[in-house]
Amino acid sequence: MAKRLGMVIDTKRCIGCTTCAVACKGENNLPDKTWYNRVLTVGGANPNTPTGVYPHLTIETITLACQHCEKPACLDVCPVGAISKSADGVILQDNTPGSPTRCIGARACIAACPYTGVRVFNFDEPTYQVQGFVLGGEGVPEHTLNKVEKCQFCAHRLAGGLEPACVEVCPSRARTFGDLNDPTSEVSRLLAARHSFTLLPEEGTEPSVHFLD
Repeated sequence: MAKRLGMVIDTKRCIGCTTCAVACKGENNLPDKTWYNRVLTVGGANPNTPTGVYPHLTIETITLACQHCEKPACLDVCPVGAISKSADGVILQDNTPGSPTRCIGARACIAACPYTGVRVFNFDEPTYQVQGFVLGGEGVPEHTLNKVEKCQFCAHRLAGGLEPACVEVCPSRARTFGDLNDPTSEVSRLLAARHSFTLLPEEGTEPSVHFLD
């Protein structure tokens, strides 16, 4: 059976520290105000605020990025074929200069995706806090005006046998990455042992990101 790479996130271990989001930003040399991975507060009206009435308060967080769906709503809507699914199930966005399938900024993928905010569009020329020095891992996508971008499971790291940056840095080890189709993998073991959920299952996209509750 072919590989299907995916991620399992333990919501009980996640402490909402945003280390994953910051590591993603640095690894991918993301421009100012651009985030592939976000940490959202569940229930509270504002970030890091609880819900309920004192003393009965609760606070929960959930991380949100591209769900790398088995049946992605974005795949067939791009007019130039800039979106593809790799042999191991990673949903990729082509921003390679000169490529015939390079993103043209049509944003049909943003409209089709049911997971609000997992894609970003560069309305302005990208700017960076660090000037004159390119950050990020070797092989990260170029960031240019009028292009759609998103999490690619750090495809440049996968090519070198590494895990996505967000998995490597998580201080509470809330993130596990691996082959969902391999019953002996750690992700499969976790899903077999714990109750889990995916986001918006009613959309029929079959996400490759699972959350343990």
